[in-house]
Amino acid sequence: SLHDELCSIDPVAGARIHPNDPQRLSRALEVFRISGKTLTELTETKGEPLPYEVHQFAIAPKERGELHRRIELRFQKMMEAGFEEEVRTLYDRGDLNSDMPSIRCVGYRQMWDYLAGSCSIDDAVYRGVCATRQLAKRQITWLRSWDNLTWLDSDDVPLSLQTVTKCLT
Repeated sequence: SLHDELCSIDPVAGARIHPNDPQRLSRALEVFRISGKTLTELTETKGEPLPYEVHQFAIAPKERGELHRRIELRFQKMMEAGFEEEVRTLYDRGDLNSDMPSIRCVGYRQMWDYLAGSCSIDDAVYRGVCATRQLAKRQITWLRSWDNLTWLDSDDVPLSLQTVTKCLT
């Protein structure tokens, strides 16, 4: 019914957004209800071009193995800093569930599964790390499609700073 409603308000967005994507459907309808304009209208609106040149940078280690190592280290640091307790507090509230977008986020979803008893803590951490790797891969793929993006190697800070300085001069 949400998809039908969106199609009647904004056929272009209705054709683009899958009927089984409740998050995007809800957002498109919310935007219309708040602004009185459809997503299509808003995305077609063009403002004045920026009066300066914009440089876009992405920073990541060149080696995928190093990225994976850092993701695992980050997840372990999150656990040491009380991530399990943070999610347990949310879980114990009783008004949240695993179908909510906030709980479906990477890391939260896996910890929620552990708290619900469907996996061990070790499995939850492993699955959280794997999900983070998958997210990073999707982000890198998306960034590779950008025009005029300068990639910086996070392992070579002096070279990265030199590259940024060169772009800005």
